[in-house]
Amino acid sequence: MKSARKPAQRRIIAIADIRASVPESPVNTTAGIQAQVLERGAAPRNGAANDNTSCNPCLSCGACCAHFRVSFYCGEVAGEGGGTVPAEFVSQVGPLRACMKGTEYGGQRCVALRGELGHDGIHCAIYEQRPSPCREFSPWLDDGTPNPDCQRVRNAIGLPSLPRRPGDDDDETPTHTPPRRQDIAA
Repeated sequence: MKSARKPAQRRIIAIADIRASVPESPVNTTAGIQAQVLERGAAPRNGAANDNTSCNPCLSCGACCAHFRVSFYCGEVAGEGGGTVPAEFVSQVGPLRACMKGTEYGGQRCVALRGELGHDGIHCAIYEQRPSPCREFSPWLDDGTPNPDCQRVRNAIGLPSLPRRPGDDDDETPTHTPPRRQDIAA
């Protein structure tokens, strides 16, 4: 017999089952959603672009969260639609668009950002429930070079530019660029 539960209910129950299997994990409750606190160095649960905490420059920056408008589909807002972003952190900016409060016009700090820009410990108060633009934004591009948007706002608050992504070594990564004369060993 098939389950009569809605997909969002199945997803919430599955998340609750996962949480129950983690021993002594702290839990926050926001707008009726229970969320585990992601501790520094903890393994990421979702494959988001900026979840790697071992070398995540976002954990001592916050510039993007205090500069860019964070706009997303309203279905991501917690409620009947099955979204996860707590409604008290969201403003409606169009019939089907929402954004994080504080970022409506850009150049303003997101209400979920905690801590001081450019200092260790800066973090998102709703990290596990953050919207898709936050999950998808990465300080590095796919080829390992720094994201130019990230570089620009880091430099604007006085932080140094990021180097290539740690672990991306040009000598070990094949490219489509043919070797130059000086690259060929004699």
